[in-house]
Amino acid sequence: MSETDRLYRYKTLLSHRRAMTADELMAAQEISLATFKRDIAKMRDRLGTPIVFDKDLGGYRLDSDPDATELPGLWFTQDEILALMTIQNMIEQLDPGLLGPKLKPFRKRLDDMLTRQGLDPQELTQRVRAVHAGKRRMQLAAFETIAKATFERKQVQIVHTNRQKSETVRRVISPQQLVHYRDNWYVDTWCHLRKDLRSFSIDAITQADLLEATARDVDIAAMRKQLGSSYGIFGGAPKDWAELTFSPSRAEWVRHENWHPEQKGVMHPDGSYSLSVPYSDERELIGDILRFGADVQVIAPSSLRKQVQKQIERMREMYS
Repeated sequence: MSETDRLYRYKTLLSHRRAMTADELMAAQEISLATFKRDIAKMRDRLGTPIVFDKDLGGYRLDSDPDATELPGLWFTQDEILALMTIQNMIEQLDPGLLGPKLKPFRKRLDDMLTRQGLDPQELTQRVRAVHAGKRRMQLAAFETIAKATFERKQVQIVHTNRQKSETVRRVISPQQLVHYRDNWYVDTWCHLRKDLRSFSIDAITQADLLEATARDVDIAAMRKQLGSSYGIFGGAPKDWAELTFSPSRAEWVRHENWHPEQKGVMHPDGSYSLSVPYSDERELIGDILRFGADVQVIAPSSLRKQVQKQIERMREMYS
């Protein structure tokens, strides 16, 4: 039995009885007195485990103090490591600003928790690397105001730049939810100018002023269905389904990827893989198709196929 498993078993043993003697614990764990003493010292001093010796009961028990800490985890799953690193990185990204200092106490508690488990927070950050491939390195000047309005249910007047059209528009929005997508922040809102749901990239909002007016509430489930029914960050009802076929050399990777909740995939006898996803706006989809180069082919619809062909022709002209 590993040390980790053994330390966790102490909690299991002591949770089922009021108290256990040292001899009972050593017999259950099949360990020596020296190992038992080391275990008790480690759980108390390094892990903060509320294990005490009760003279009246003549044995060890877990402290019933509601403020006492639970036996913390001694290892992390891949999802938990990713979650910890995401928290650390998000705190870094939000600082400077109001939210950065507010979240620093939480980061300190996280560091303290890792330290109590015998882990060095600095060592963890050096041994685990988070790669941000598509993050736009722009200051989120409006993030604090947008976040505050979202949580406090207030309207916001924003100045938003449409980068594709080079058009700046001032509008009032009722933020509904914040979205962290591909390492960038977006806000799903009710736009009072367009009288409809819209999703805005927060790094494209150059000014945000909190208003006293109460935000208009939109049914979250209905909003997510509308904005999340199509491929990528672009919302709206799907206008078509894209059918893509990947070469055998890429099929084994792509068939395990989640492109859309409603996607349909089929493996073919020759090892190739067909993937179908709904989309309302082809811009992001075309970008993802092109990154696979000659390992993917657009089968349908013909309109999407022609747009991809047009992009390939423009690329050929650039490189010829």
